[in-house]
Amino acid sequence: MPLTPLDIHNKEFTKGFRGYDEDEVNEFLDQVIKDYEMILREKRELEEKVNELNARLAHFSNIEETLNKSIVVAQEAAEEVKRNAQKEAKLIIKEAEKNADRIINESLAKARKIALEIEDLKRQSKVFRTRFKMLIEAQLDMLNNDDWDHLLEYEVDASELEAVKEEDTLA
Repeated sequence: MPLTPLDIHNKEFTKGFRGYDEDEVNEFLDQVIKDYEMILREKRELEEKVNELNARLAHFSNIEETLNKSIVVAQEAAEEVKRNAQKEAKLIIKEAEKNADRIINESLAKARKIALEIEDLKRQSKVFRTRFKMLIEAQLDMLNNDDWDHLLEYEVDASELEAVKEEDTLA
């Protein structure tokens, strides 16, 4: 067990013939007591500081461990978000491709329908043109017919018509 300042203070030396000067020894022991007390006090302070630093070190070690775990969790979460985003992007692309194919197919069907309608309209316009031409030619034939000339040759007496008209009213 280590010496305490009280042990040093209470230490009694036996006196011998021609021994050490008692005052000098007591003075030296007092100095040793003071120095020893100072060393013990410094030792206690340093132990407290070491304990405090160990506590802080443990605290910071816990923080470091927590941060490392948080970083790992954040990295895993980021990877999960990235995987989900890639999956969603693929789904969006597939859906867009389906829509594009549908739109293209619908457009092609409409284009075919319009082309058929155009062909039908062309046929109808040819038929109309032919019929119209035939009608006009028939009308021209009628105009060029000699029957018109015979009509102009007719002469009707207006007095006869008046007499026929009066007979019809009387009757």
